[in-house]
Parts: sequence; C-alpha cells; structure tokens
Amino acid sequence: MLNITEVRITKVDGDDKLRAFAGMVLDDCFLVGDLRVMENEEGYYVTMPSKRKRDGSFKDIAYPLSPDTKEFVERKVLLAYEAATGNRAISRIEDGQGATVRPDLLGVEEFGFTPKANP
Repeated sequence: MLNITEVRITKVDGDDKLRAFAGMVLDDCFLVGDLRVMENEEGYYVTMPSKRKRDGSFKDIAYPLSPDTKEFVERKVLLAYEAATGNRAISRIEDGQGATVRPDLLGVEEFGFTPKANP
C-alpha cells in the first residue's frame, strides 16, 4: 500500500466549492501537489491534480489506479484538512459511500499500465 508520510494543507477562503489545496509526501521523498479539497451538497471530497486541455476541459495528470487507493488517499487528505481547519470532513467516507471511480478518467490500459491482480 501507498506510504503517505505527510499531508500539507493550504486553506482557501472565498470560493464556492474549493476549501483547500493539499500536497502529499510519499515515502519522505516524493511530493504530489495540487490535490484539492472540495465541498458540495454531498460533503467533502478530494480531486487529483489536473491540467486544462485545449478544449477547456480538465484531465487528471496523477491519480490512484484502484478504488481502495483512492479512498486511502482521500481519507488521509480529509483527516489532515480536519486537523488544519477543525471542520469535520470525512462523514461521507464513514457513511460507507467510499470513493467513486470517475468514468471520464483514462483507464489504466490507456495510460500504458497493466493492472495488478488483487492477491
């Protein structure tokens, strides 16, 4: 499993949905930045780093390859957000709704990776 050794939170004020930016440090040696803590009617969630395409849409440039990893990352980031702000953010995950796999993301095969079989 992924070893997230630190999560850095930068709170954002004055935005309708964006609550904070986050960066996570992997194994004390690799930083993944530009994750976003967002809030909508269903609660808080985390979006992955993305870039704007020529047509104006966005494409994630880094993301977990499995729903379990997505939920793990989201939980770590939201717990760090709670610690930094005092706002309760993980109720959606605790309610058992877990992570949602977005259909607009490239599949693992499209990125050139071969998915690992679950042991």
